[in-house]
Amino acid sequence: MQVLAQTRIDAQFAFLTEADRLKSVLRATKLCDSSRFENTSEHSWHVALYALVMAEHAAKPVDITRVLKMMLIHDLVEIDAGDTPIHSAAARNPGAQAAEEKIAADRIFGLLPDDQRDDFRALWDEFEAAETDDAIFAKSIDRVQPVISNLETGGQSWTEYNVSRVQVEDRVGAKVSRGAPALWSALRTRLDDWFGTG
Repeated sequence: MQVLAQTRIDAQFAFLTEADRLKSVLRATKLCDSSRFENTSEHSWHVALYALVMAEHAAKPVDITRVLKMMLIHDLVEIDAGDTPIHSAAARNPGAQAAEEKIAADRIFGLLPDDQRDDFRALWDEFEAAETDDAIFAKSIDRVQPVISNLETGGQSWTEYNVSRVQVEDRVGAKVSRGAPALWSALRTRLDDWFGTG
């Protein structure tokens, strides 16, 4: 019995050690103070906090515990697949990106004991499919945080990728308004101001 418990703990430690690599994956957005690019682990923590604070604005009632779990694990695949900025040329081939991320999910979640592997993978698949109320809200929050970062940094990644107001509407607005329409309404006013003078 002790050997089995130790094997389980070793697998969990291996997964958590691997997750530490997420701290080295840089994203295209900078911190709100513009001091440096954010890493994906910081993004995961920040969107989890966004979800906790903004849950009252979900389009439909959500299980915040499940949403927080999604937020914490949704980008672990970037350890292998890297970050693909939503406005980059690479994002225009979502099929290739999805295939690469599924392979990464198999490997990374596969480090866990079987029961946790299956639970985490199912939660990640649910987030990616964005069909349940929890996943729809989680996806919307995942899109809100980079918008705020861009607004706070003078449109840093929007300028770098030559992003138009229409592109923000198309690539971000649909997902945010589906899961948190009140948040998209609030963001739209800020976007009007920024793109009107930016």
